[in-house]
Amino acid sequence: MTRFLLAVIPLVLLTSAASAQQQQGREACTRDAQRHCRPVLNNGDDAVLACLQQHRARLSKGCQKTLTEHGQ
Repeated sequence: MTRFLLAVIPLVLLTSAASAQQQQGREACTRDAQRHCRPVLNNGDDAVLACLQQHRARLSKGCQKTLTEHGQ
């Protein structure tokens, strides 16, 4: 049982960290998405991401940084 917990706890921590990072990225681009991509907000993350990429020159510096950090 102890070995199981030692294997699972790091996995949970990694998942939590990735989730927190993703949430921060969403927060950085929320206003930009609402401003520039309102027509596609209900079409899923891929549609919003494509829209943000199309409007990249008009995005906030925080959103631009987040996109760059995530290879977009």
